[in-house]
Amino acid sequence: MKSSLQAVGSWLACRAENVAAAMLAAMFLAFLLQIAFRYLLDLPIGWTHELSVILWIWLVLWGASFVITEREEIRFDIIYGAVGPGARRVMCVITAVALIALYLISFPASLDYVTFMKVERTGYLKIRFDWLFSIYIVFVIATILRYIWLAWQAMRGIAPDDFDPTKASSGV
Repeated sequence: MKSSLQAVGSWLACRAENVAAAMLAAMFLAFLLQIAFRYLLDLPIGWTHELSVILWIWLVLWGASFVITEREEIRFDIIYGAVGPGARRVMCVITAVALIALYLISFPASLDYVTFMKVERTGYLKIRFDWLFSIYIVFVIATILRYIWLAWQAMRGIAPDDFDPTKASSGV
């Protein structure tokens, strides 16, 4: 059972990376199209800039929600790396409780704002802002669930990985 869950999780992680790569490719193509129209054809177009900004917002929040792992997140490495597994577990629980509380407190207002923004549309592509900002709601829910899981693991005695600066990556 556990190996099949891990296989499904691995497959979903790969698909999340595929979505992020597709967004990055679309953003890059829009950027190239914008350059071609502006400098080669002397016909500036605004929708490519708008599309690039929208894709950037979605790429960052999608990646933070589904692609970046816990060990690739930013943390205070000097303190975190200097303590043992027990202290890392305590730090993990404190951080998780604080973040869960903050996101849960802000969630109703965030959801209210996103749903309110259905009255506005983007300038060129006419995309409703509630659709555009909906990725933030996905990000908040994914972050809350991630930190519930991390706190649960830490309380069960599983310490977060020790930071090894020789194995640091860009996270992407």
